[in-house]
Amino acid sequence: MNVLITGASRGIGAAVARRFGEDGAHVALCARDEEPLHAVAADVVEAGGEATTQRADVRDEFDIERFTETAAREGGPIDLVVANAGVYHGDPGETPLADESYAAFDEHIRTNGRGVFATVRESVPHLADDARVLVPSGSIARDAKPGFGSYAVSKALAEAIARQFATDLDTPVGVVDPGQVSTELTGEGPGRDPAEVADLFHWAATEAPAEDLNGGVLDLRAWKQATR
Repeated sequence: MNVLITGASRGIGAAVARRFGEDGAHVALCARDEEPLHAVAADVVEAGGEATTQRADVRDEFDIERFTETAAREGGPIDLVVANAGVYHGDPGETPLADESYAAFDEHIRTNGRGVFATVRESVPHLADDARVLVPSGSIARDAKPGFGSYAVSKALAEAIARQFATDLDTPVGVVDPGQVSTELTGEGPGRDPAEVADLFHWAATEAPAEDLNGGVLDLRAWKQATR
């Protein structure tokens, strides 16, 4: 299996990479800073998989084009894309939209929205016939809460991009919602450890019915109901 993950140097991306390493998969990892990727790659290899790392910024479509080409060259047709790279400028729950800078708004949209578009678009020529695409998101994209500002807007955009690709491609494309996860992106606040939700992504990629994934949202409840 050949797995491509953006934003793989930490948090959910790193945890999902390690999980697929346990399956013996080839995992292509990218992030803006390549150095932290090496530790994740070492974990993938130690678990029994293979790893390829490359510095790539999802805001730059040429970076992502090169990354997808590398992933396909090193691991063959891409079986799974996890468009995971994301940023949050500010403290979760304390960034009301009316107070946000234009710079923060633009950065959220470019990374969390346009970055998903670039990742999926540049992966399309390299996808295996039975590939799947997963877009991590959260309920904030669908159920607005005060103080999440343009981050919430950008995640809603990411979900809309996933739905549109789902209608335009033969490949199943859908959202995975792991609930509240404690990562650097969320300020290490309360939530599940990323390793605790890696199995949700593995299930969405390998066992969940394609018709449930495609254009839909697979969350913890769906995973637990299907696997209990």
